[in-house]
Amino acid sequence: MKIQIVTLFPEMVEGFFTNSIMKRAVERGSVEYEIIDFRVFATDKHLSCDDVPYGGGAGMVITCDPLARALQSIDAQKKRVVYASPSGRRLTQSYAENLSKEDTLVFICGHYEGIDQRVIDLYVDDEISIGDYVISSGEISSLVIIDAVYRLIDGVISKESLSEESFHDGLLEYPQYTRPETYCSKDVPAVLLSGHHAKIGQWRLQKRLEKTLSHRPDLLETTSLDVNSRKILNALKEHSAKGTVDDGCY
Repeated sequence: MKIQIVTLFPEMVEGFFTNSIMKRAVERGSVEYEIIDFRVFATDKHLSCDDVPYGGGAGMVITCDPLARALQSIDAQKKRVVYASPSGRRLTQSYAENLSKEDTLVFICGHYEGIDQRVIDLYVDDEISIGDYVISSGEISSLVIIDAVYRLIDGVISKESLSEESFHDGLLEYPQYTRPETYCSKDVPAVLLSGHHAKIGQWRLQKRLEKTLSHRPDLLETTSLDVNSRKILNALKEHSAKGTVDDGCY
């Protein structure tokens, strides 16, 4: 996949592509990236890219011309263009999976009060919100979307790792432990040291259901559960109603 980021602040983006898993993905050729500074497409002597909003109001709005010129320079009209915005559709795992199938994605990084609506009308295919809150940097919100997408590209992360993550099948992930076995008087659950793979699998399923019930019960309303999972969930609800705790496998 090729990822093109159109931004006023290239230095905020560069480090993401030169570290950790993304760095390896770039080195292997799974991901190619290009950062486009749209300030260089401004035509006045001050390289202005923002102006006051029509109709009044606080803040500044990114103007059409420099941003549109930058998008035209990479033939964005022929590609899938993403704009991270609190006004967009909510980012979900399934949405990220859909985006990961593209050969090229273009990301517009907004700032201030946002970008002129006409650029959105002319170029943007996906206006995406990363959550019900507002942040000041379109670079950060774009990188959140990119991070959710690129790791789903074949060869970036093992399929086994992806299959055990939160939201893969509508449930949250189970707790993880590593050495040492005891830390601050807290022990690793004995079942994880048993070597009994079936019991470990059952414990992990229980913990996924337990965490989802506690943190995101809304997910259980739309998740399809098999007979075993439904039995465990019903037992968890019963124990919760009674105010009891059972850390064993149901």
